[in-house]
Amino acid sequence: MKLKLKKKIKPYLLLLPALAVLLGIFAAGLILGFLQSLGYSPLEGRFNLTAEHYAKALSASGFYKSLLFSLKTSAVSSAIAVVFGVMLAYMLLKSRDRLKAERIAYKLPVVVPHLVASLLAYSVLSQSGILARLAYTIGFIEAQEQFPSLLFDRGGVGIIAAYVWKGAPYIAMVTYSVLRGINENLVDAARNLGATDRQILSNILLPISTPTIFSSFIIIFAFSFGAFEIPYLLGPTSPRAIPVEAYVQYINPDWSNRPYAMAISMISAAMSFVMLMAYQKLFEKIRKYGR
Repeated sequence: MKLKLKKKIKPYLLLLPALAVLLGIFAAGLILGFLQSLGYSPLEGRFNLTAEHYAKALSASGFYKSLLFSLKTSAVSSAIAVVFGVMLAYMLLKSRDRLKAERIAYKLPVVVPHLVASLLAYSVLSQSGILARLAYTIGFIEAQEQFPSLLFDRGGVGIIAAYVWKGAPYIAMVTYSVLRGINENLVDAARNLGATDRQILSNILLPISTPTIFSSFIIIFAFSFGAFEIPYLLGPTSPRAIPVEAYVQYINPDWSNRPYAMAISMISAAMSFVMLMAYQKLFEKIRKYGR
């Protein structure tokens, strides 16, 4: 009995040093941020805890504008990334004889940092970028200034484009690994019964891949919702994304504004936690439905 218990505990004990460092840093930052959001600041001589900064954030119209902007850009970009990613995964599955270099190339955006992705988006989508120059060369526009402003706009087109470029290859990579592992006997049996490629995709491949696709959607949605670099570099000054709004408030020269910034950050973290719990519940239902 003791031997079995030791075998079960051993992997966790081996991971304990790394987990202690990671969880310690994360927990310390979260606790410190929470205390600051309650007005605790020994450097300023403030030791009384209050929830007034949360009330200020939840009553500010700018906060809800930032929240809606973050939700919109995250949801739209994640949905588009899923569509393109699944299509790319299916094309990869149908063309297994492609060159290895071609099969690796689509993964490159996954490893590109978001800062670099922002710079690439600016180089392509700005009014002095590649698309504007190409449209001017072809004759679609008479001047580059006539090219539509896709960056720093209230619609978040540039942000969405950058997130799609980053997210679609990730969705494709994860979905393709699932599609490749599906038993080919299922597909062959369906073909023998007269099923078309479209019917095989909609009745066999997609249902089996749905839990993975849904999980990937939640991952990129949650990441884009809390990401800072792309909205900060490509987003409008108003409304700002939630992380950008918290940063702008935090760097305010008036130190008394920092608890308000941390309150925004804590609300954002709480929302991410709620999304995680909702994801777990929905994922359990999807798995039960799949069975």
